[in-house]
Amino acid sequence: MGKSAKIEMNSSRLLSLDAFRGFTMFLLIAEFAGLFHYLIDPTFKGTFIGFLGEQLDHHPWHGLHFWDLVQPYFMFIVGVAIPFSERNRLKKGSTNKEVLRHAFVRSGIMLFLGWALYCIDPGKIVFRFQNVLSQLAVTYLVAFLLRNRSIKFQFIASLFFIALSELLYRTFWINGFDQPFVPDHNFGAYIDMLISGELSSGHWVSFNAIPTIAHTIWGVIIGKILLSKKPKNEILKIMIVAGVVGLIVGYALDPVTPIIKRITTSSFIFVSGGWTLLTFAFFYWIIDLKGYKKWIQFAVVVGVNPLFIYLFAHVGGGNFIAHILKPFTFGLFDWMGELSANIILGMLTWFFLWYITYWLNKKKIYIRI
Repeated sequence: MGKSAKIEMNSSRLLSLDAFRGFTMFLLIAEFAGLFHYLIDPTFKGTFIGFLGEQLDHHPWHGLHFWDLVQPYFMFIVGVAIPFSERNRLKKGSTNKEVLRHAFVRSGIMLFLGWALYCIDPGKIVFRFQNVLSQLAVTYLVAFLLRNRSIKFQFIASLFFIALSELLYRTFWINGFDQPFVPDHNFGAYIDMLISGELSSGHWVSFNAIPTIAHTIWGVIIGKILLSKKPKNEILKIMIVAGVVGLIVGYALDPVTPIIKRITTSSFIFVSGGWTLLTFAFFYWIIDLKGYKKWIQFAVVVGVNPLFIYLFAHVGGGNFIAHILKPFTFGLFDWMGELSANIILGMLTWFFLWYITYWLNKKKIYIRI
């Protein structure tokens, strides 16, 4: 790796968090590269590749796939970073007022960018707020405003947002939107009709930002614990126990409140929160406790530039790269068949998207808000 990558590795940053963020972004750019699309081809049905392709796609409704954890990962990661970011800003001389102002500005920019991404494809102004950036604008700001409250208060607040969502879905009375767990006939769908006058094609709802506040608050709690003087082994145990409890509660709720990512039910919040905690605990154990750091360099370069690569890929950067690579890829590999050539094209596009982040890191160029 380049010199700047080593600087990142030797900095005071929480490397396990950078690696976790980078790992999540690394998977996300593979989706933008079009790779996962080809893994669900009927050719692979009943094979391990077919199973992998299924897990790398959102569950259609009631159930959980691995890909359903990506957004909870983001929500949690942003929360963990809040105490670290505030500490660093105060150390550099920022006042509390300046830190607060930055949080509001950051939230506003995320909301604007998330909304703007929806206006690009139709080429007109639409009002949709279901993507990660739009959701983060809400969860980040609320979690930030609660950052200095006690851990007990924060946890109770997280339960309040989950309970509020559950209550609204179960008690909403307007005809046609009074079926809490039926696609496009629930409270979340009604809110989207009020906001944009239309429903999303995949049954996603903007109101997801409210229950998922819990994920970001839980991240803040873990961030505060990480900054405490607790031994690393004890912190690891806390994350594992909390993760297991989340899984038990979430799966136990499933018969009553189905696990549904697209409307972020309470059972989904607990299950995905549990898996998120256990995933981060794994990174923390490997990197911060065991000290195995060299292998994470490929992820860290993506993790320190997440906003840029997300926006670049989202506005067609992956398609642009694939368009350039396609004639050469098919010229060399079309003898293997169209599906195989497309998979190779996806892998090459994935690599070039990653290489952009590597180059930016090498040049010490970081796009942040």
